[in-house]
Amino acid sequence: MTTAMTATALPVASGRATLAHLARTARRHPRDCAAALGWTVAAGVCGVLVPLLLGRLVDAVRDGRHADLAGLLVLTALAALVGAGCTAAAQRATVVLGARIAALLREDVVARVLALDPRTAEAAGGGEVTSRVTEDMENFTTAVPLLAEVVTAGGTVAVSLAAFGSLDWRLALAFLTVVPVYVLGLHAHLPRAARRYAEERAAAAERGRVVLESLHGARTVDAYDMAALQTGRVDAASGRALTAGLRATWLSLWLAKSMNAAEAVGLCAILLTGSLLVDGGEVTVGAVAAAGLLFHRLFDPLGTLLTSFDQVQRAGAALARIVGVAALPAPAPVPVRRPSGPVAVEARGLRFSYGPGHGDVLHGVDLVVPPGTSLAVVGASGAGKTTLAHLVAGLLAPSRGRAVFTDRVGPVDVREVGDEDRPAWTGVIAQEPHVFTGTLRDDLTLAAPGADDAAVHAALDAVGARWAAALPDGLDTRIGVGGHPLDAAQAQQLALARIALADPPVVVLDEATAEAGSAHARVLEDAAHALVRGRTALVVAHRLSQARRCDRIAVLADGRVAELGTHTGLLALRGRYAALWSAWTEHGAPERGPVGASEG
Repeated sequence: MTTAMTATALPVASGRATLAHLARTARRHPRDCAAALGWTVAAGVCGVLVPLLLGRLVDAVRDGRHADLAGLLVLTALAALVGAGCTAAAQRATVVLGARIAALLREDVVARVLALDPRTAEAAGGGEVTSRVTEDMENFTTAVPLLAEVVTAGGTVAVSLAAFGSLDWRLALAFLTVVPVYVLGLHAHLPRAARRYAEERAAAAERGRVVLESLHGARTVDAYDMAALQTGRVDAASGRALTAGLRATWLSLWLAKSMNAAEAVGLCAILLTGSLLVDGGEVTVGAVAAAGLLFHRLFDPLGTLLTSFDQVQRAGAALARIVGVAALPAPAPVPVRRPSGPVAVEARGLRFSYGPGHGDVLHGVDLVVPPGTSLAVVGASGAGKTTLAHLVAGLLAPSRGRAVFTDRVGPVDVREVGDEDRPAWTGVIAQEPHVFTGTLRDDLTLAAPGADDAAVHAALDAVGARWAAALPDGLDTRIGVGGHPLDAAQAQQLALARIALADPPVVVLDEATAEAGSAHARVLEDAAHALVRGRTALVVAHRLSQARRCDRIAVLADGRVAELGTHTGLLALRGRYAALWSAWTEHGAPERGPVGASEG
């Protein structure tokens, strides 16, 4: 697939690659393709029959063949009725096909975005990634009915051209006088339109990025009194998007005017040619009338084809951005066996950088977490704690070194564990868990679809989520957006319960108790401790009270393991950990201690 890489590191598919991917997607629905094509051809044939029959009526009246009038009138009415039905069926079949293609594309692009390498996603920016699966997808989806009209109009034009030839080749040549006018109009329109619509989509993506950053960083904007600055950035991005949209609209208006000129030229040419041929006795008046009616009947289809170039180009620009992501090659699946017995976690010389121009975040980290034990990771902000957790969980790939799971059978490189197999090996809980919209049961059983209510209740009890029993509809209570609200501690307990239900041998907690506040700290620490008991656990600890409960503690400093040992042993060293503990206890174990700031 030929693609152009944007400055955001996400590809945009070429026109040929976009059409090829669209065709492959359409072939996944052969029956819908056949129905759309069949009804479109039938509608085109019926649409052409009406002008031809009307031409025969004119000749019958002119020649005094009154006996033929009744039959011709019935046939004309029948062709008109059947044509209307076929046109409606063609548009419906094409809309259904387009909707199914759009649904498949949406699934493909969402799946590929979710599978993107985190470094690629971060380099692209949240606005760019979000615009691909929302705004670009919406632009293409809303254009599906229009695309159905375009396909139907194209079929009508193709059949009409054949009908012109059946009347007289000179009338067909007269009709073709519209071609140079259309070609000149399109020649001036298309090269600029593709560029301007691509610019419009890029400007819209940039606007989305700035708006999202403003919303997600609202607290920072408020804390540093950056409202005026950020408003100016949003205003500037919106102005660029508006300017790009207006420039694209001006092109579509120019195209509409050139289309009106072509219609006038074509109709005049047909009537003038027809009058000359009638005077010479070479064609009948009915044939000329049929030709004029055919051309007049083509005003709407041709208008649809040409005036829709604006929206088709717009949809094409969005589709190229969608296909650029949807057609990214999926990582080759590597069959990985399921874990056998307890699992140890080992980091061997782990190094990691977030891309060219960035220094290493980790510098050759070596760690071993024996089966069934817990290791807390503490350190100052930027020490590499979250990066280490993501490498061990398989969410990032190391620049050098390996993270390894080892069970009774032998070692497995974490990078070889695919998305489908990863839940069998490890469960990850981040600082800000997501509450999915739906019932409490649905949210929890995402981790274990076959779990019954007894297992769900056991998982909730294991993490101390006693509040679930008091919900108005129990497990059927709707939570998430628009549902029963959950506070930060309850949302985190929900995430812990999911992991308990999935029951992986390895658990990675990335500051999983940080956002609950001091009022719920002990409750969440107890829940997290219950979850890691009997499992191999890597715990990025926000609070040193949580680190103290782990079997061992690793202190990271500047991407290296500075100290490693038990809580008591590290205090006896009077080193970095002892200093952190002293600061923690002297300040009364504050809600935000020196070890807790997230790396982002």
